Amino acid sequence: MTLKLKVNGALRSVPASPDTPLLYALRNDLELNSPKYGCGMAQCGACTVLIDGQAAPSCVIPCKAVGKAEITTLEGLGSQRNPSRLQQAFIAEQAAQCGYCINGMVMTAQALLNRNPKPTEAQVREALAGNLCRCGTHNRIVKAVLRAAGDAAV
Repeated sequence: MTLKLKVNGALRSVPASPDTPLLYALRNDLELNSPKYGCGMAQCGACTVLIDGQAAPSCVIPCKAVGKAEITTLEGLGSQRNPSRLQQAFIAEQAAQCGYCINGMVMTAQALLNRNPKPTEAQVREALAGNLCRCGTHNRIVKAVLRAAGDAAV
């Protein structure tokens, strides 16, 4: 079966069953490797993408649930040559260590900035509470989000 998904601004065809987790369609069929398989139970945040601007765990969302919604992956935020303001802030704060969680962190942070362009540090920490980082760079990640929000104190 072929499904149509709107990903990063383009309508894409995916040879997948409607029950296929969105993560598998993105990674295996569309070769968008930023969403990572972490826990497979929506508990670590490594697979986070934006669905109509909201952070969503792609590992537990079947393709059929997305419908005509806009899916955005890290590849849709910016590029190596032209990173988004948030991606630039993550680079400036050296927020990535091993990098496995960072894609999900960036997507969750982008969802936060979409609904609250000037979050407090507490709001950033609350928004990222569902994203796990085993390397311990949470403080740098929080600083990066605040930098992207234009917090002069960072």
